[in-house]
Amino acid sequence: MNTCLLHIRTTILTVLLGIIPFQSISAEVALPTIIGDHMVLQRDMKAPIWGWADPQESIVVTIGDQTHSTTANADGHWMVKLDPLKVGDPLTMTVAGKNRIEVKDILVGEVWVCSGQSNMQWSVNQSWNADLETASANRPEIRLITVGTPGMQVPLQEFAGKWQLCTPQTVANFSAVGYFFGRQLQDVLNVPIGLIDNAWGGSSCEAWVRRELLKDNEVYAPLLSRWKKTEAQPELRESYQNYEAARLAWRDQAIAAKKSGQLAPPQPARPNNQMVTNHRPGNLFNGRLKPVMPFAIRGAIWYQGEANASRAYQYRELFPLMIHNWRSDWGQGDFPFYWVQLADYKDEKQTPSNSDWAELREAQTMTEDKLPNTGQAVIIDIGEGSDIHPRNKLEVARRLARLALVNDYGMKFASDSPRYKSMQAKDGKIELTFDRVGKGLRTVDKRDAIGFAISDSPGHWHWAKAKIEGKDKIAVWNDEIKEPVAVRYAWSDNPICNVYSQDGLPLTPFRTDDWKGITADNR
Repeated sequence: MNTCLLHIRTTILTVLLGIIPFQSISAEVALPTIIGDHMVLQRDMKAPIWGWADPQESIVVTIGDQTHSTTANADGHWMVKLDPLKVGDPLTMTVAGKNRIEVKDILVGEVWVCSGQSNMQWSVNQSWNADLETASANRPEIRLITVGTPGMQVPLQEFAGKWQLCTPQTVANFSAVGYFFGRQLQDVLNVPIGLIDNAWGGSSCEAWVRRELLKDNEVYAPLLSRWKKTEAQPELRESYQNYEAARLAWRDQAIAAKKSGQLAPPQPARPNNQMVTNHRPGNLFNGRLKPVMPFAIRGAIWYQGEANASRAYQYRELFPLMIHNWRSDWGQGDFPFYWVQLADYKDEKQTPSNSDWAELREAQTMTEDKLPNTGQAVIIDIGEGSDIHPRNKLEVARRLARLALVNDYGMKFASDSPRYKSMQAKDGKIELTFDRVGKGLRTVDKRDAIGFAISDSPGHWHWAKAKIEGKDKIAVWNDEIKEPVAVRYAWSDNPICNVYSQDGLPLTPFRTDDWKGITADNR
């Protein structure tokens, strides 16, 4: 039989059997990857639905009892916003223009972005109890999608991926913190959960910020100057420009393929070029955030900071700027944003010392006071000295989930780690007072409170004795120091410390002084 004729007959048979969905034999209207079969739409808020079509093409979007109409602009872009939806049976959405697309098995529930660097990217199958966790991961009402686009200086509108039902197979390589967080929410709320993982291991905070926001602040001038020198190197510049052109061409080809019902072509190979990586300012904002904006979400969880520890003072401004940038560009107000404070890591020190990791933790804590609807999961007790990737991701996720369940869903759980409030020096001791103590403070493993250092003048630190006094106070002293002036707690890369709330949340590392840190001048 003629090969061409056989191909035609096979294609006709495939269509008749329903193997190719209806939209694959049509044209023009197309949707981004983030809007597809098995997705979860955020409940109780307007949900943007957008895509591409011919310029001035009329578009009608129907879901449930809603119908919304719009017209594509001169560039072929269009958007509608669905009225708030409630949790219920799976839905089908149709998008009709010159062609008609059906998006099937849509759930309505809670959607969270899971972002940061490798500790967020760290998968379920790399964590403790991976065999048990994956075996029990048959959770069809949890839906997963991963954004794996490269770092770019231009906004990307599309990526290769798809929404998947949570199964032992699909969850294995998904973010462990993200999955455990979502699972905890589902167990308590009993609603579908959508998780968007766009983390990239080793990424720097500045890569997640729109670059234009860094240009007019002297805090970032040295950082941008270093990058401008890198970007001026002819070979790197040419390599990047060629890749950017190829990537944008792939985006256009992928959109055109969707319009014609075809599969997207293979993505261009990413060059070995630091200009497309996870450190260049703006790269990940454009590459891994823009393809999902403005998909409706409840909030974001974040696990990053290791890559910025050497510039911890700069992080005091950079991290809040990043959160503000995300919220502003997403156009969804001050959505909840919760992060994980750096864990304990590296060698334990025999004497009190300075620490860039301690200063980064301090910068993270400061961010709580600068922005609304934020929170911090303290994990100073579950790190690993010899591994920057602690395997106990379950407890990390539980502490994040506490923040969300209390602040966003009205649960009455303990959620915040105790925090330093004030100090008073008296009779050779310093009395510390704390907020967020819940039922009160306690120690673990040993009766004495450990992890405290005390100073009589800048730089003269000594280990201290400490005792919990009442519900929210700790007295700190050293018999050799008659007039102490400052206290630090868990102030090192890998501190030995043991103070918790009675609800099991560790005391937030802190210092009472504001003496210049070792990263203060690093830019």
